[in-house]
Amino acid sequence: MRKLSFAALGLAAFGVSVSARAADIGTYSKAPAYVAPVYNWTGFYIGGLAGGAFSGSNSFNGLVLSNYSAQFMVGAEAGVDYQIAPNLVAGIEGQYSWLGSNQISTVFPAGLSYNSNQRGLGSLTGRIGYNWGPVLTYVKGGYAYSSYDQSLTLGGAALPFTLNGSHHNGYTVGGGLEYMFAQNWSAKIEYQYYDFGSSQFITPALLMPFGSFRNDEHTVKAGVNYRINWGSPMVARY
Repeated sequence: MRKLSFAALGLAAFGVSVSARAADIGTYSKAPAYVAPVYNWTGFYIGGLAGGAFSGSNSFNGLVLSNYSAQFMVGAEAGVDYQIAPNLVAGIEGQYSWLGSNQISTVFPAGLSYNSNQRGLGSLTGRIGYNWGPVLTYVKGGYAYSSYDQSLTLGGAALPFTLNGSHHNGYTVGGGLEYMFAQNWSAKIEYQYYDFGSSQFITPALLMPFGSFRNDEHTVKAGVNYRINWGSPMVARY
């Protein structure tokens, strides 16, 4: 009888264990499926950039202006974007970059020496782009500004002069690619062309026959931005 009792108790315990395991199996559920993050480009951003500027071919009616073929540039930018459609982004951006030494000069046959040192490039542009999640390709264009020092000398002595173009104001166009590599952070690379038109000496009158010269720049820049989004820049959905 004792053996039968112990056997019955053992069977009962085994049944309870099996029932508990079955209950555990019955309550098991799969982990939620992962869905790729949703990226939001809407918001403000501020950042820094660095790159190189390359002068165009400049001359006074065939009298070549000597210049450095390239100069280093470093600057800052700020802007605002708005995601107007799932894959369409529009925005406004301001930039200013300081340039390394860019001494453009020429010596006229009369012995007069003209020098121009471009110190900075700025722009205020609109931009529009197409995005694939964290990747945004865009084009941009708008107003450009140039900061520079210039002089006209004879035998080392400064002379007064006037030009019919200021070189300060112009236009710019360009395009690039931006990648949102982390929450609130993006990196970019872009090409931008600046054109400040043509200028000609008005005084002294003896330089007028030499005609005009152009002032334009081709630039390649890379930058990093901190983005202050109006909504979460990356929202993972499950």
